[in-house]
Amino acid sequence: MPEISTPPSFADYFMEQRKHSNVFLDKINILIDWKGIEKLLRKKYKKTESADGRPAYPPLPMFKLLLLQRWYGLSDPGLEEAVNDRISFIRFSGFSLSGSLPDHSPICRFRNA
Repeated sequence: MPEISTPPSFADYFMEQRKHSNVFLDKINILIDWKGIEKLLRKKYKKTESADGRPAYPPLPMFKLLLLQRWYGLSDPGLEEAVNDRISFIRFSGFSLSGSLPDHSPICRFRNA
């Protein structure tokens, strides 16, 4: 499972060149200082491995998924489907278009943690 610091893929580069249709999420990303939130999340969320031994998803993108879930009124399976379908959700959360995305189980476990 990719860390947020993975280099962007070709798909990420080309999507960055497109005009963005979700102005709300772009504005939120600009207005919020995510560094402070990320620091707090890393302090509180110490999980480094998933249940099967793979590296855990980084906490800030997972937190951003929970924000999307709340703002758009999505269930865990609904969020999984939306993240796999909506480029704006992938961009906002910080995941890569070419990397793996969390399904509903890690989303639920992160929220419960």
